[in-house]
Amino acid sequence: MLVSPSLLAADFTDLRKDIEMLNGSEADFLHLDVMDGVFVPNISFGFPVLEPVAKICKKPLDVHLMIVEPEKWIGQVRDLGADIMNVHQEACLHLYSTVQHIHAAGMKAGVTLCPATPVSVLEDIIGEIDMVLLMSVEPGFGGQKFISRTLDKTRQLRDMIKRSASKALIEIDGGVNETTGRLLAEAGADILVAGSYVFNASDPRAAITTLKSL
Repeated sequence: MLVSPSLLAADFTDLRKDIEMLNGSEADFLHLDVMDGVFVPNISFGFPVLEPVAKICKKPLDVHLMIVEPEKWIGQVRDLGADIMNVHQEACLHLYSTVQHIHAAGMKAGVTLCPATPVSVLEDIIGEIDMVLLMSVEPGFGGQKFISRTLDKTRQLRDMIKRSASKALIEIDGGVNETTGRLLAEAGADILVAGSYVFNASDPRAAITTLKSL
């Protein structure tokens, strides 16, 4: 299992400490949740925070834009050195074009679905994307309870990927812990985003290792 700890749950009074912890851990990515207070009812952090984080983080950056008009920020996400740029299907009027522009910028393209959005909306584009991020909580706030329906959506998405011969990875974000992580692994998930489970743990590196083993 691949693991992408979410910076949203880190200690913002000492981000360097938490990022250095991640650098020395088995984490595969650093998940960065950017919120604008419009697409979701919260504001997280922007590029003034992301730029210094990117300079000291040794893990590939998994940037998740919970914002309107995410296509306007492709260049700045690229300039961070991001490996993956995730945009919401619900926020993109011209999703195919946005995916093409992300690829043209040299990044992998991810498409995120909110809990109420069916995976079927990706039928015509699944072969063009590198990742699908399923939100297993409502986007905008950390620490929410895992929505169990996500397990069925993960199975449906895994079946779609197999049928289409797509190489897209399945990432899950929200309410991930050892118990839900194991269920998601069985359902076909490839990457687990974990915030509170990692950063609130007495031993965050051990928590990451636990998820890695699922």
